[in-house]
Amino acid sequence: MVKPFVPQLVYVEPKALEYPLGRELITKFENMGIEIRETTSHNQIRNLPGDNEFQKYRIAKSTLVVGVRKTIKFDTSKPSAEYAIPLATGCMGHCHYCYLQTTMGSKPYIRTYVNLDDIFEAANQYMKERAPEITRFEASCTSDIVGIDHLTHSLKRAIEFFGESEFGRLRFVTKFAHVDHLLDAKHNGRTRFRFSMNNDYIIKNFEPGTSRQSERMEAARRVGEAGYPLGFIIAPIYLHEGWKEGYKVMFEKLESVLSDSAKKDLTFELIQHRFTKPAKHVIEKNYPMTKLELDETKRKWKWGRYGIGKYVYTDQEQEEIKETLGRYINHFFPQSTIEYFT
Repeated sequence: MVKPFVPQLVYVEPKALEYPLGRELITKFENMGIEIRETTSHNQIRNLPGDNEFQKYRIAKSTLVVGVRKTIKFDTSKPSAEYAIPLATGCMGHCHYCYLQTTMGSKPYIRTYVNLDDIFEAANQYMKERAPEITRFEASCTSDIVGIDHLTHSLKRAIEFFGESEFGRLRFVTKFAHVDHLLDAKHNGRTRFRFSMNNDYIIKNFEPGTSRQSERMEAARRVGEAGYPLGFIIAPIYLHEGWKEGYKVMFEKLESVLSDSAKKDLTFELIQHRFTKPAKHVIEKNYPMTKLELDETKRKWKWGRYGIGKYVYTDQEQEEIKETLGRYINHFFPQSTIEYFT
């Protein structure tokens, strides 16, 4: 079982200590005997230990920076929400395929922001501008927020903030099963709690440092029983020998674990494996032994939304993925919604 994340090294911005959460976290880490260093900015961690890039990358992934989010401007989000809400950046997982590897570049350390009231006030402004329309906020565009929330409880506060909002909804996705502290949050049905789910082959080979399939399913069961609207992102959908059987077994297990009430309002988001040329370079540098298939000649080239090209599966393979997984979902979860396939 993957243990809850504990940083090996903590950096703190002096300004973070002006906020109650900043002081609380530093006291907590001092009591845990973790080394704490000062930094002028959460964007400028320059003296990370390690003899080479490979070591520095791994140390960075176990480093937490306690900082202040100065520019509170919410990016427009992925297909699942209107805006990304910035509670944290970075992730302690070592998923070989992750897009954060290129977007985070030389800053793979984890950052948590302590000026939550400022962030919630900004969210209020966004909601006011769109009211009476519902505004959805995604809390996991640049992090796996659940992975650090047992330490910070920022996500729990966000869930309760949106639980009291009239026109706001919160969404996030996680690969971690450390959810116990979130089960009693007053969510009022306004937060969709999603789990990234995959078949055993992919979790075992490409998602080190994250909770195993059975742990995620058990956590999803508990989250469903706590009354949260539940969702699953099946990503990346990756073609390997036996993939159809692997995904079928995954959906069978999921169906047997979840309660009937949780199955009534389920959502699925389906995302095929893709990669860019820069991502391939970074992946092969950070995970030189990976079994991840990154052969451009086997893929189709596709222009992305932001002018960056990526390699996806061929049209025929995409149709097969959609048909196969769509059939499984309709069979095992007939009341669910497939939000998109991309």
